[in-house]
Amino acid sequence: MASFSSLDLRNYNYNVFSSFHGPDVRKTLLSHIREQFNRNGITMFDNEKIVRSATIAPSLTEAIKESRIAIVILSKKYASSSWCLDELVEILECKKAFGQIVMTIFYGVDPSDVRKQMGDFGVAFDETCNARVPEIN
Repeated sequence: MASFSSLDLRNYNYNVFSSFHGPDVRKTLLSHIREQFNRNGITMFDNEKIVRSATIAPSLTEAIKESRIAIVILSKKYASSSWCLDELVEILECKKAFGQIVMTIFYGVDPSDVRKQMGDFGVAFDETCNARVPEIN
């Protein structure tokens, strides 16, 4: 017998929310994913109209919460964006709180580099985190 979770009982505005570093994937991988989803009636949040600022936009936070699935596309420059890392935190909080499904795509980056924070991904992550330390204190 199938069990119901909070994920099953929620209403969603989007099937999918994608978290990605725009210059790395917007015109390549993501455009192909979006095209296939559209063909198959899968709704995907479109963040192109969101104005970037120092903090994650409230409308983006809402879109994450209103999505059944989050796809995180980790690329070499993903961790260079504090915006992307803030999205990732929000996605993981939704996974924990609501059971949101999270799928990861490693695009042009070795999964072990992400896991161990090495290579280009690790350098970008360290630089972004070090730049944010004064913000937190």
